[in-house]
Amino acid sequence: MVLNTGKLYVVATPIGHLGDLTRRGEDVLKSVQIIAAEDTRRTRVLLDHIDHRVPQLLSLHEHNEDYVSLKLIDKLKLGADVALVCDAGTPLINDPGFTLIARAHEQGITTIPVPGACSITAALSVCPLPSHPFRFIGFLPAKSKARRELLTRSLITADALVFLEAPHRILQTLEDLAALTPRKLMLAREMTKQYETLLVGTPKQVLEQLGNNPRGEIVVVVEATSQIAVGIDEVKVLEALLKELSPAQAAKIAANICDTSKSLMYDLAIKLGC
Repeated sequence: MVLNTGKLYVVATPIGHLGDLTRRGEDVLKSVQIIAAEDTRRTRVLLDHIDHRVPQLLSLHEHNEDYVSLKLIDKLKLGADVALVCDAGTPLINDPGFTLIARAHEQGITTIPVPGACSITAALSVCPLPSHPFRFIGFLPAKSKARRELLTRSLITADALVFLEAPHRILQTLEDLAALTPRKLMLAREMTKQYETLLVGTPKQVLEQLGNNPRGEIVVVVEATSQIAVGIDEVKVLEALLKELSPAQAAKIAANICDTSKSLMYDLAIKLGC
């Protein structure tokens, strides 16, 4: 630890309801000289809510993190206390800030977590499905092929799977899951907000409940299970067969080789061939 430096606070902010900011979080935001925020407009709304005007509010996001982190380290070395916040929830949980934390550690600057709201733990806390242990994989890829490949690889374990998805892609993602696994899931949308919604069922059932125009931030928890319906070996077999055969022929042979459902293999063959 370097003497006489400022402290770097990593402060969780509300994921929706502004009342979820902790008392300690409010005290820290009011005490520091600098707040580094993913989106200063969003953070100003929170600061207005607690009736505070910070001496300095800096933007720190994925496109400027390298430069701003160096600037903040210099400020910390001169004795300024800094709070790092993201748009909503806990920084570094699929949000920027890692570069700043790593450089603070290298420089011996004290880093202090100020815990609070997090969409992942909020969803898990109300999930009625088996969800321990779980694996968090963040936002799914935007491109359909990469998304299906990640889901397929992730579903080979019995662990619960937790991920974030954008509203304009969630319908396709649920269709992908319906083809890949019979496991149930919980979809949590707009948590802590006016239109908070929790949907539970198979991917197909949740797809039917969700409607055609979903909105808001989404967390999905796929249940933990002791039985794996589709694994990486099945995918490799299908990929090899699809080079020479039609999806129907490949699915029939793959189902026999892997001792699994032909219809499931056919759905997966169609997805892999897209």
